[in-house]
Amino acid sequence: MPIALADKMDMLLRKGDGTDTPENDKVVESATKDFIDGFLQRYPSRILESLLQDKTTKRHIVWADTEYEQYGAGYGMYYEITLERITGERSGLVMPRTEKDQERQTARTRTHAEVFTPSWLCCRMNDDIDEQWFGRPNVFTIMDGHAWAATPTLVEFDDMDWRDYVDCLRLEITCGEAPFICSRYDTVTGRPLPVDARIGFLDRKLRVVSENTDDYIMWRKYAYRALESTYGFEYQGDNLLVARINVLETFVEHMQARWGKEPDLSEIRHAANIIAWNLWQMDGLTDTPPSAAPIKQIEPMDLFDTIDELIEDKAKPCLIYDWRKRRPQTFASLKKKEASAVFVG
Repeated sequence: MPIALADKMDMLLRKGDGTDTPENDKVVESATKDFIDGFLQRYPSRILESLLQDKTTKRHIVWADTEYEQYGAGYGMYYEITLERITGERSGLVMPRTEKDQERQTARTRTHAEVFTPSWLCCRMNDDIDEQWFGRPNVFTIMDGHAWAATPTLVEFDDMDWRDYVDCLRLEITCGEAPFICSRYDTVTGRPLPVDARIGFLDRKLRVVSENTDDYIMWRKYAYRALESTYGFEYQGDNLLVARINVLETFVEHMQARWGKEPDLSEIRHAANIIAWNLWQMDGLTDTPPSAAPIKQIEPMDLFDTIDELIEDKAKPCLIYDWRKRRPQTFASLKKKEASAVFVG
């Protein structure tokens, strides 16, 4: 259940600006250390393979960065990120920003204008969006400067249907590690945030699902729908992989918090497939995957197409999946016709 407002100052990690309070000093391990190795300890390697898929190219996502060229063949700008290139001797290569040294962070900021939004600001911006949706403030959180607390009562929908909130399309543009979507850790310190204190828009959707479902099958149905209505795109492949992992772990951790269990393998595979579709790699200027190739129109593909199929070496408009109509469509077409989607980032 949501934490009580009276407990706000006693909670760990609610200050989302990277500063410490006496309470914050007590604990806490980073949620971002050994990021890939930790994931592979919890899930089969085929789940990570699923999260490396690019649904448009039917290959893997690519590095889209020259940072890794020093590691030799296979690490250039447009080379694919494969399981072999980020595990074994290279298992520490892909990591969240908080685990990178200051020199690497500065280089990424200089080269790609990469600046991660602090968690408190993500909270405030998501609050603003929800205030517009509900027509009132403080629906999910109450903020005090850079600190926040979850509202202590169930989210009230008045004459609205909670399912409409779950199905509301939201997109984080240039999503990085997806801090607006899910807030597993503080974006400045890397310290973990407990489920009941998270502020991403997927976290909020899953809170609503947990508060409005009484049995597991119904919870799972609408938790999947929450994933299906959550989108994000990113240019750099390492960031995108971290974002996809964060979203999958968010799904799992909310299930654990609500039901005291983890999803089985088939449930994880289903969630991972949704995530591979909904968080995609794209150049926001061209609406195509990172590539030096000319743009080419693309034929529709099936929901479970794999990365093993051959494609032509030409840039193609990025595909996303319309889960209500059960068919792929280009992101460019969505931008033209989808007035109800909310873009953040």
